[in-house]
Amino acid sequence: MTRENTGYPIRETRTDADGKVWNWAQNATLGDKNAVSAPETEAELQALVASSQGKIRMMGSKMSPGRMIELAERGDTLLDMSRLRGLLAITDDSATFAGGTPLHEVYEILSGVGRMLPASPGVIASQSLAGALATGTHGQGLQQSSIADEALSIRMVLADGSIKEFDRDHRWFAAVQLGLGSLGVVTQVTLRTQPSLIYTCFKTAVTADTLEQDLIDWNTNYALSKAWWFPDENQVHVWAAREATPEEEERYHDNNDELVKQEETSDAMNQTIEQTLEHMRSDTKIVDEEGKPFRTVTRFKDFSDVTGDVYQVFCRGIATPQINVEIGIPLSRVGEVIAKIKAWHADTQPHMHYPIILRCTGASSSWLSPSYGEETCYFGFVVYYAEDGTLSEEGVNFLRAVEEVLVAEGGRPHWGKYFEAPLYDWAALYPHWGDFAEVRAALDPQHKFDNAFTAALFD
Repeated sequence: MTRENTGYPIRETRTDADGKVWNWAQNATLGDKNAVSAPETEAELQALVASSQGKIRMMGSKMSPGRMIELAERGDTLLDMSRLRGLLAITDDSATFAGGTPLHEVYEILSGVGRMLPASPGVIASQSLAGALATGTHGQGLQQSSIADEALSIRMVLADGSIKEFDRDHRWFAAVQLGLGSLGVVTQVTLRTQPSLIYTCFKTAVTADTLEQDLIDWNTNYALSKAWWFPDENQVHVWAAREATPEEEERYHDNNDELVKQEETSDAMNQTIEQTLEHMRSDTKIVDEEGKPFRTVTRFKDFSDVTGDVYQVFCRGIATPQINVEIGIPLSRVGEVIAKIKAWHADTQPHMHYPIILRCTGASSSWLSPSYGEETCYFGFVVYYAEDGTLSEEGVNFLRAVEEVLVAEGGRPHWGKYFEAPLYDWAALYPHWGDFAEVRAALDPQHKFDNAFTAALFD
């Protein structure tokens, strides 16, 4: 373990009495507690923004790395939008929510009226709707993309306190969809909805020998697919879901619309999971065998097929402090990239305590989405914090090295996760980078919604 030179922040385990606001992972301070403002109405928010002499950043659910949210200097404002939440309007094919609404409330409300978003959910549902749009939160499945791609209109308070609504016909909509919190304060989002669908998800364990082609096949043949690749064991755990048959759907409804788990289970992943747990215990020194990091992989033991709605099946993440790196690669190149990772892994034998997560999405229309313009496969890498807030030095070295491998392949990082910004040539990666900067200059000419991170990106 090391507390220095890791390249990633250590985690503080005691932060209650320091007068600071910390991000969710408690590895970064966002500002002083007295810098937080929590408006109760949109009008109050307008007045606050218009009168502010300093910078403003929205903290959402504080799930992002600190650099995305933290204030630049004293006198700046950390905006808490949690009081502006809930369903505002609903039609036959859309629903309007306040920007501060947590995703789990969005999902619960829609499920309660038999509706769902066309976008597959992200893993963690505690993030705010506006925050999910701002960072490009996505799920899995080539027939959909990020949650932002299901937005029909977005309402924002701009830097002068005025209100502006953007719909899909607006020439700047593709910038507003994923704005990194640098264009204005999102107060309302109208989302496209569709009738709620029931899925049966088939779970299997296979060799990684043919992963290059298998990944394409799973995503082509199933509506939704997610895979966990264990390179050390040359094994892949796959979830592939299709719409349930009438008989499967009937069993689901007979189970009071609760997730149906098949009685037949498979132990094909058990040995691999035990080896993974051994690495995790060694790295994290967490004594509790039921600790959250361990539960993220023990759920793969004795697995079974399931039937449920999209949220019951896929929104199953266990929030636990971690360093999470996720890089998007064009799906057209995913086979050669997997082959290069295999060769790199064989040459370097990196230390890993969690599998590589593979999720693919359709093309996004958001200018700054890693999926902009083409089907994309996201490669996810995780290192969990140790009990004392440190990180495994070997784990950190692995994250650094694998990110460099994917950067060389033209990878685009997930904005709400960890990445080494100096590695990337943003203007080369994003065709509309300059167009986004022009929208930012038009909507926020004084850069009121900046902090050090966004200023470094665009200025």
